[in-house]
Amino acid sequence: MYKPSREEILAARDKTVPDVIAPDLKVLFCGINPGLYTAAVGHHFARPGNRFWPVLHQAGFTQRLLSPFEEEELLNFGFGITNLVNRATANAADLSSRELTEGAALLKEKLRAFNPCILAVLGIGAFRTAFLSPKAQPGPREEITPGTLAWVLPNPSGINAHYQMEDLVCMFEQLRLRVEKSC
Repeated sequence: MYKPSREEILAARDKTVPDVIAPDLKVLFCGINPGLYTAAVGHHFARPGNRFWPVLHQAGFTQRLLSPFEEEELLNFGFGITNLVNRATANAADLSSRELTEGAALLKEKLRAFNPCILAVLGIGAFRTAFLSPKAQPGPREEITPGTLAWVLPNPSGINAHYQMEDLVCMFEQLRLRVEKSC
């Protein structure tokens, strides 16, 4: 596993990370935007301490714990990864409301092109802003585009202390059960 230097991390501002995506996925997981560490290594949810990969495994989406460097393997399970905004920042709070709403519009185009069964947005506040839904709560929402249900989940970043690991696993398990039933 590659560990970037401090200089490489700082130089990653505004870089992008390619989507892990294919047509007709069961779930397209959607982060808010890449962090600097993630952009420096070029793989989603790569920062040490991010709970995305452990949560996916513990919630039953994967048979073993994958590393960010194995992200392409998600496609074999019918899952992918994208972001609301693709430019890397030190913190999601560095994004403007406008960037999030513009990102939602671009994401809708991506959903129409790739037609996933469920879009799982990983960030409650980001979902509320991006989709102009200020009272959105975790769980299933309306269809974002025809045939694609939105599902709101908390951001799995280790910085998000609002949700403990057990809470995240439980919420992701609810999504997995829905996927098994509907997708």
